[in-house]
Amino acid sequence: MSTVLIIFCILSAVTLSSAFMTIFSRNPIHSAIYLVICFFSIAGHYLLMNAQFLALVHIIVYSGAIMILLLFTLMLMNLNKEDEVHKPRLTRLGAVVSVLITCGVLISVFLQTKPIVGDYDTTGEDYQSIKVLGQVLLDQDNGFMVPFEFASVLLLVAMIGAVLLSKKENSAK
Repeated sequence: MSTVLIIFCILSAVTLSSAFMTIFSRNPIHSAIYLVICFFSIAGHYLLMNAQFLALVHIIVYSGAIMILLLFTLMLMNLNKEDEVHKPRLTRLGAVVSVLITCGVLISVFLQTKPIVGDYDTTGEDYQSIKVLGQVLLDQDNGFMVPFEFASVLLLVAMIGAVLLSKKENSAK
């Protein structure tokens, strides 16, 4: 077995086990930690495909920003076992049936796929380079600099709004 195949199998096992532990963990904080482990192992898959930029963006966006927001939300909601609504058996049965149908559809689609046969045409340009991607996105000719800055300002305003909404009111004035 080649080294890449061994690393792929290990990353796949970590990804699947941490994904299942995310679903089946009863503690929401533990679920969030398992989800972060799953995100990091998916970034490892991107590195195996020689997509370094995608792996770094995946770690920064998902493992960083989204998980921090999820943890803040969990802590703000203050989830307790006493407040948790127990799901009826019919709802659980419906969830199991939905998962089984989805798995069946995905397996049937996977079994019916055929590999692509033929030569792979390359242009010789390096689109994996962060330098090339930065030049394409932020060059003056393309005009993506202003939408990029607007998105940054929009995210900053959304973060400030979330902090202000979650702030507790002091009723004893």
